[in-house]
Amino acid sequence: MATQDEIVIEHPNRDKASSKLMKLIVVLFLLGSAVLVTVITVGGWDALAGAQILQIAYIALYVVMAFFVARWQRGVLPVAAALAIILLIFAAVSAPEWFSRDKMGFTDPDLAAELLGTLTLIVVPVQAALIVFAMLGFRQGWNIEVERLADGSTRSKPT
Repeated sequence: MATQDEIVIEHPNRDKASSKLMKLIVVLFLLGSAVLVTVITVGGWDALAGAQILQIAYIALYVVMAFFVARWQRGVLPVAAALAIILLIFAAVSAPEWFSRDKMGFTDPDLAAELLGTLTLIVVPVQAALIVFAMLGFRQGWNIEVERLADGSTRSKPT
C-alpha cells in the first residue's frame, strides 16, 4: 500500500502550452488594465470628483488577481471577468465626458483631457478582451488533479 509520501499530485492541464499562454494573456490584461486605470486616476485626479477610491480599489484588485492567476488560481477568473464588465461599462459611459471638458466650470486635469479620454476609450476593448480570455482560461480546467505514485505508475483501486 502506498503511503502519502509516495503519492505525487499532477495538474495535467497546466502543462499544456495553451494553458500557459492563456495564463500569460490574462495576467498581462489584468496588469495592463491596472496600468491604464492608474494613469487615468493620477492624470485626472482633481477631475474625478470622488471616483478615486473606486479606481484605486480596481487597481489593487487587478494586481492581486494577476498574482493569483500567475499562481494558477482558476477561481479568480470569473471574478476578473465580472469586474471587467463593470469597468467596461464605466469606461464606455465616462470616455465621452473627457472630450467635452472645454466648457466653462470644468476642472482641468493634470493630463490633457483628450489623452485621458483616449485612454478611457482604450480601456473598453481591453476589458472586453479580458472577459473573453478569462472565461477561456476558466474552461481549461487548471484545477484538475491526477494522483500518481512517485515511480510514475498509477494507483490501482482496491477490489
